[in-house]
Amino acid sequence: MSPRSGRTTIAQRFIAGLEFIVSLSVREADDRVLPDQSPADFLSPVSRALHKNSDVDPSTKGAGLFSFVRCADSNRLLHILLVAIAIGLVASCSRQLAPPSSSATREVTDEAGRRVVLPVKIDRIVSLAPNLTEIVYAVGAGDRLVGDTTYCDYPDAAKNVAKVGDTMNPSIERIVALKPQVVLVSTASQLEAFTSQLSAQQIAAYVTNPQSLDDVFHSIQTLGDLLNEHEHSAGIVAALRKRATAIEAAAGTGKQVKVFYQVSGEPLYTIGRDAFLTDLIKRAGGASVTADVSGAFPRFSDEAALAAKPDAIILPTGGSMGEGNSKVVTALKNSPAVLSGRVYKINGDLLSRPGPRLVDGLEEIARALHPEAFK
Repeated sequence: MSPRSGRTTIAQRFIAGLEFIVSLSVREADDRVLPDQSPADFLSPVSRALHKNSDVDPSTKGAGLFSFVRCADSNRLLHILLVAIAIGLVASCSRQLAPPSSSATREVTDEAGRRVVLPVKIDRIVSLAPNLTEIVYAVGAGDRLVGDTTYCDYPDAAKNVAKVGDTMNPSIERIVALKPQVVLVSTASQLEAFTSQLSAQQIAAYVTNPQSLDDVFHSIQTLGDLLNEHEHSAGIVAALRKRATAIEAAAGTGKQVKVFYQVSGEPLYTIGRDAFLTDLIKRAGGASVTADVSGAFPRFSDEAALAAKPDAIILPTGGSMGEGNSKVVTALKNSPAVLSGRVYKINGDLLSRPGPRLVDGLEEIARALHPEAFK
């Protein structure tokens, strides 16, 4: 039964009940002259006086007829009044049962190709990745973030948001308790571990999976649109594109540098064909020696690393990584990059988080590979 039909039934039953009461009142009016009482006892003082001088049956006297009509009219007025009250009650119920405007939904497609149903107005967000947290704040929706991960430390306000665990092992219980309208996820692989649990709780998950700087800009704009911050996010993306274009133009004036990007040393991981960092290095005037390796962040053998003979090595370190990954892997100790002193340590937070600060990372790489272009 729909809410509307339910309300109609309630009104019908209410009015039927009123009609029953009214009918009883009328019946009582018809039968109110009891055998042991004189009809005159029910007349007004004036009517009783007239009754004494009349030989006509009291039931036909004006006073008796007026008494019945008055009762019937009163009942009719009562019926109308109560019906009006019933209509007002139903209208009130309609207002209370009508779904709030915030319950309106829309269907969108996320960056993993999944169809996701989201509220038109999103007021409660949980982010499961630092880059997504940064994007939420950048587009002006930070006050709607009710949960994030222990790695979400930028901007400073993110540190005070309720934590739901780390990026790869968030607590479903904590997420559910926060009652989010959407959970933002960084990659499809991260989603697979708990998507069924989120679905069981009727919590929508939106996946971003950028593989280039342009994809990152797209993610920023898309999330801004989802959070009804279109103009704000459009302004941010425009400014970031302008910066990136200027950096790329400056770095492009020099000779391309062969680069090995060391994600971690023990075991050795690097960037592959599908990594957004491969695109970033190219824009910064370099060429990743592992650009043709399949995947985004493949494990790499020591022999393959040595054979690559990079002219420069980038170590994402510092920031939230602390001193981790601050040393070149043993297999590359005799590489051209190490022998020429072209090992560059860059804040890992600027490189590992595909968000607004990735352009800062682009500039850091470009300045390292082509210092002459930025003097």
